[in-house]
Amino acid sequence: MTTTLVVLTVVGGLVLGAAGAAKVAAVPDMRARADHLGFSVGSYRAIGALELAGVVGLAVGLAWAPIGIAAAIGLVAMMVGAVVCHVRAGDRLVDAAPAIVVGAVVVAVLVLRVQTA
Repeated sequence: MTTTLVVLTVVGGLVLGAAGAAKVAAVPDMRARADHLGFSVGSYRAIGALELAGVVGLAVGLAWAPIGIAAAIGLVAMMVGAVVCHVRAGDRLVDAAPAIVVGAVVVAVLVLRVQTA
């Protein structure tokens, strides 16, 4: 396991954990985003719960590679889905940038996790 893998896992986990918790808590900004993207608040909460599960998987993956790999794959798929949703909503690139950046971080975690497994 490399320092880079640990740092990227922690950074990605913190960002996704904060976003997931905000979705689950249905804070006003997340309610507005859910509506803008065409999701119900309940669906957005479910997405947040999946993000939180992915964060747990990334953390466990530091000790057990298969779980980290599975979690990273799931989170990358979620970030691709987020970008697609922003495109469908007619958003600017800057609106999809967080999903793109977090997705890139998780791809890096996935690559490093596979290399060190």
